[in-house]
Amino acid sequence: MNALDVVAPQLALLVTAGILLVLEAMLPGKRRWLPYVALMGLAVSAAWTTSWVIRDDYQTIFDGTFSLDQYSVFFYYVFAGITALVVLSSIDWVNTAGRGKSEYYALLLVSTAGLMFLAGARDLITIFVALELSSIPQYILAGWAKDRRSSEAGLKYLILGAISSAILLYGMTLLFGFTGETVLPEIGAALAADDGANRALIVVAMTMIIAGFGFKLAIVPFQMWVPDVYQGAPTPITAYLSVGSKAAAFAVVIRVFFEAFGADFVSNDWANIFAVLAAITMTLGNVLALVQTNIKRMLGYSSVAQAGTILIGLAAVSASGQEFTLAANAVLFFLAAYAFTNLGAFAAIIAITHRIGSDEIADFAGMWRRAPILAAVLAFCLVSLTGIPPTAGFWAKLYVFYAGVQADLVWLVVIGVLNTTISAFYYLGVVRHMFLGEAEEMSPVRVSPGIGVSVAVTAAGVLIIGVFPGPVLDAANEAVQVFAGG
Repeated sequence: MNALDVVAPQLALLVTAGILLVLEAMLPGKRRWLPYVALMGLAVSAAWTTSWVIRDDYQTIFDGTFSLDQYSVFFYYVFAGITALVVLSSIDWVNTAGRGKSEYYALLLVSTAGLMFLAGARDLITIFVALELSSIPQYILAGWAKDRRSSEAGLKYLILGAISSAILLYGMTLLFGFTGETVLPEIGAALAADDGANRALIVVAMTMIIAGFGFKLAIVPFQMWVPDVYQGAPTPITAYLSVGSKAAAFAVVIRVFFEAFGADFVSNDWANIFAVLAAITMTLGNVLALVQTNIKRMLGYSSVAQAGTILIGLAAVSASGQEFTLAANAVLFFLAAYAFTNLGAFAAIIAITHRIGSDEIADFAGMWRRAPILAAVLAFCLVSLTGIPPTAGFWAKLYVFYAGVQADLVWLVVIGVLNTTISAFYYLGVVRHMFLGEAEEMSPVRVSPGIGVSVAVTAAGVLIIGVFPGPVLDAANEAVQVFAGG
């Protein structure tokens, strides 16, 4: 029963998903209540998580394979908040689609449960099962619209996801074959005892694990799925993939490399790999985003570039030796700030594109006259993605860059700053279209209550974190103390 209590936040989501499927079958005339049932399940999950925070009695269960600690709790809240905002943003689109409402929300909840399991997994097998639990619903949701573009997105996401899973599994197999362990701390102890005698084999396994996770992180050269999937998937699902899936990938990568690959003889290897990948990912993502005319494809490449910026923090974690708290804190803070910012941008885009029937940037011209609040929120979120104060994105980039400087990665921080300048051209280019362009139509864009709440919450989050970053920084700092031994 204690184990069930530990995984109760995930069970609440899985049970709610089952209830959603039963409700639509038993009460077909009450489908309008389905999103609110999903929100109730998320609220129960968050409440149960809060009960563990109040008890302050974190535990590791299943022979050390799963841990409920401050680190996983931080991400539980992030995932629950992301999914709640995506559910609210999806109501209009799902009603328009007119089919599979319960399945849509159920798949979202199942995927979120998988993301939560990923945040607490400390075992290679548990990590892989959680990864597939979160990924398979995402493959289905990416093709949910069932038009040519959406079907292509779902198929491409599935095929490339399967390839990345195979690479990841092979890397895990090599690691298990060498150490005879699957639990991360025990793998770390085995590698430390080896002291570099089999360094080449370990680096090969590590590289394959980076490649497998690189697909979910959307970093170069594993980003090829991003533009097509982001453009073809339903926009609420694009928003979910851009923040939920990415945050979970970084959560599990941090835990794997802290706990399993923390030995001195190998930590510099993965730090250098992440540093090089960060430079390439930032540059390629921003350069390709410059030439995009579709706003979803632009944000897709933007997501790649943002992942490169976060990689600066991962590289700094190892390069700073035992003083990695600053870098890890910066990564977690960046993920929380990015979640608010990107969801806010997508919420505004969902409302606008639902009305104008286009996601081409040129069709956003003059939007401030038709939907001044939506245009203002979208502009504010794009300014935050650029990293201009007073926004959450400014502090996120500042802390990551500061961590890089403290870790003697000045060259990488310089590349990051230059890429931030490049990103301003395409982010602010959208703002220019909305505020300086001439609208061909002047009919107002109406906003549904669900989208209105999402827009308001995310805009408030971007502003509040931008003005008062302290509470989120404190929460992130408490979370990473798990690895610092604090």
